[in-house]
Amino acid sequence: MASGFGLGYLPVAPGTCGSLGSLALYLLLEWLVPLPGSFFAIHLGVTAALALGGVWAADRAARHFRQSDPSQVVIDEISGQQIVFLGLGPVGWKYLLAGFLLFRAFDIWKPFPLRRVESWRGGWGIMADDWFAGVYAALILWVAKLLG
Repeated sequence: MASGFGLGYLPVAPGTCGSLGSLALYLLLEWLVPLPGSFFAIHLGVTAALALGGVWAADRAARHFRQSDPSQVVIDEISGQQIVFLGLGPVGWKYLLAGFLLFRAFDIWKPFPLRRVESWRGGWGIMADDWFAGVYAALILWVAKLLG
């Protein structure tokens, strides 16, 4: 789970691969849940399960690899990328692309308080900076959707 079912072991840009895997999961949810009324509840449940399970898995992986944030762990990117689309409902390819690019930018740039929460111990520190990156990207997408 921590490696995103193997995505974290890819030799080039494992974090980006984890985010792309998360986009595939989102598209799968859109396909499986065609009713907009139930989509939010199901997406929220999946996002919460990824977040809570991710803390556990990331913590165990960090202990296994004896590193504070091993590159093989991409459940944080998968979880954070899902947060980007919470509450937007099914979106088109432009929002998917924008959400992906915004999330990756915030995850790499790490504006306040991302660097601070990254120093939290164990799985919480691994996961929390990506949650904040997801929230920042989501806020921009929500504003864009409201204005567009």
